[in-house]
Amino acid sequence: MTAVIWLEFSFWAAMVAVAGHRLSLNGDVIAEKTGLSGNWIGLALLATVTSLPELVTGVGSITAAGAPDMAVGDALGSCVFNLMILLVADLVHRPAPSFGCASQGHILASGFGILALGLVASALVPPGLLASLRLGWIGLISPALILVYAVSLRVVFVHERRAVQTGVERSVRRHDGITLRAAVIRYAIAATVVIVAGLRLPVVAERLAQAHGLSDGFVGTTLVAAATSMPEFMVTLAAVRIGALDMAFANLLGSNLFNMVVLAVDDLVFTPGPLLAVAAPTHAMTALSAMMMNGVVIVALLYRPQRRLFGTFGWTSLALLGLYLLNVWALVATER
Repeated sequence: MTAVIWLEFSFWAAMVAVAGHRLSLNGDVIAEKTGLSGNWIGLALLATVTSLPELVTGVGSITAAGAPDMAVGDALGSCVFNLMILLVADLVHRPAPSFGCASQGHILASGFGILALGLVASALVPPGLLASLRLGWIGLISPALILVYAVSLRVVFVHERRAVQTGVERSVRRHDGITLRAAVIRYAIAATVVIVAGLRLPVVAERLAQAHGLSDGFVGTTLVAAATSMPEFMVTLAAVRIGALDMAFANLLGSNLFNMVVLAVDDLVFTPGPLLAVAAPTHAMTALSAMMMNGVVIVALLYRPQRRLFGTFGWTSLALLGLYLLNVWALVATER
């Protein structure tokens, strides 16, 4: 029985892999044809599509499963998993360390991510006074998270437009044979496949996890978060392979920002009261881990490392992996 579940999981993961490549390719075409940067396309378009599994899983965890901790764990766990995926981008990007080549404009998205995660962490830390502030049954943290997301999109858009106008971002034409209309149609088809497959992945992952008797919070932060982040993983891998490194970075950092909107939507659906007021305090560890990982990303983007360790990846990737594993270890310790 378990083998059948793993087979189904592998099938949907393969669907995401194939569609993710097409999504990245056509997203790159749209960026080129419209004059928008890969950073903006990744942040606004790719990140929204690849984060829809977290949105549906969060709402489903509350409405169908009655597991608010799983919803919070999935959103925050996806943030640390997405940042760990930057390790993959560093491994695949062969010319030089990815953090030395990616646009420093990503610092904006990472900084806004720290701000949003800080709001969430402050609400989760006992005694949770901030989480108790409400407007009806909705916590005041939720509209603040939506505001941070909206402002981040605006600020990044303005920054990228200035960069294009001043010639900081060079336009590289790679897709002269593909029209904008064709790219949009193909993008929509690939996005549909990613959404369908991405929605099935967490369902299958939850079935695997339940067999081991783990808590909702732990399952949401680890296995379900990894499953719902599979679209980000595959899209990032495909984007780096076609030479769209900035799109890959923006997809991951943008997905983390969108995950904060997911928490706000989950709070709206959770009618008994503010969602973060009833969430387990252990989720604060995950939020703090994501904040520290964002800090590592900002330092690396400013420092621009040019060397790899053992010809594979840089110290930044090791730091991100270490923080991710530390978070998992802390969560495992709380399960005992």
